[in-house]
Amino acid sequence: MSSEKIIYSSDGLPLEVSLKKAERRNKLRAFFLVAPLFLFLAITYLFPIGDMLFRSIDDRMITSMLPNTYKSMEQWDGKELPEEPVYAAIYEDLSFLKKNKTYGKIIARLNYEKGGFSSLIKKTVRKINKFEKGNYKEQFIKVHKRWGQIEYLRALKNTAPKYTVAKYLKGVDLLFDEDKNIIQVEESRRIHKILWIRTFNVALWVTVFCFILAYPISHLLATLPMKYSNLLMICVLLPFWTSLLVRTSSWMVLLQQQGPINDLIVMLGIASNDDRPELMYNVIGTFVAMTQILLPFMVLPIYSVMKTISPSLMRAGKSLGGTPFVTFRKVYFPLTVPGIGAGCLLVFIISIGYYITPALVGGASGSLISNTIAYHMKSSLDWAFASALGTMLLVGVLTIYWIYNKLVGIDNIKLG
Repeated sequence: MSSEKIIYSSDGLPLEVSLKKAERRNKLRAFFLVAPLFLFLAITYLFPIGDMLFRSIDDRMITSMLPNTYKSMEQWDGKELPEEPVYAAIYEDLSFLKKNKTYGKIIARLNYEKGGFSSLIKKTVRKINKFEKGNYKEQFIKVHKRWGQIEYLRALKNTAPKYTVAKYLKGVDLLFDEDKNIIQVEESRRIHKILWIRTFNVALWVTVFCFILAYPISHLLATLPMKYSNLLMICVLLPFWTSLLVRTSSWMVLLQQQGPINDLIVMLGIASNDDRPELMYNVIGTFVAMTQILLPFMVLPIYSVMKTISPSLMRAGKSLGGTPFVTFRKVYFPLTVPGIGAGCLLVFIISIGYYITPALVGGASGSLISNTIAYHMKSSLDWAFASALGTMLLVGVLTIYWIYNKLVGIDNIKLG
């Protein structure tokens, strides 16, 4: 039996070995070509999202600054005031924090847990150098009566876990009680559910208004002669060529009580000069400004689909006895559904996370959840809560995307 003849390549290696070597070299070249893109996505997308997720549950700062306190509280059942060793541990930790001038960090965190901790810690730190050795419990209560109120000691113990979902509960107006049961916050403080409902309500209505305006505009763009179609397209794309801040500021001028729109309403007799409607700093202003700003995101996907529909289809429907309305409903409209789906999904997702326009024209009654996130990032500096709200918003967007994919199918979307 003769052995198979081995074929060699020009470099002297067996052909099979040479081909594998070339294939491996091509794979490495392809990897290094896409590596910068992966690195860019990791730095600008994956790492920030990972950091946001971690910050939303991370509560190690308070435990690292009061280590002796939490260690001494491990055996305390929370039914009665703790014994002397707990107060001694609190004294030791607060003395160290005052010496290093770092007690300000725990004030903010403890005050999030229960109101009143700010004045309690500040007053205690001011007088802690006057404490005598021993009998710390009595001295603490003498400095501030809240050290003798068990609810404050329980609140202090509740901050012990290094990782917590308390910020997520706070985002839907819930909290842990003293027994770690989930309860609703006081009625006067239930603001976040209202913000979530308002955010999704505004996003839904802005999407509806954009669709109502965009469909006839897209149809005109697809059917008008080229010179008129190009002129109309310029008008549609004009918002993309101006700053978002400039567009929003323009709406502030137009919608104010002494602005042109209100002047027109008075001139037409719809309202009297002394009873001009409020179009600014409410949901109405948010609807109007966001609809105009996001309209191109609805027009372009629908137009791109309509442009591919042959006019002969409508003529064929009419020749078969269909009225214009029936032909439109059964022939034309179903063919535009992929573009409608793309536009609605795009506008709705952008609307949920919109920030600048609601902040400027919406006022308190027109602000959305994104404004609350910005407030906690820049003003209250409660980054953990801002991260939790951001994570909830991200989960909401992904859920909407998943539902759309299940009901319609993401493959049916057409953007052009």
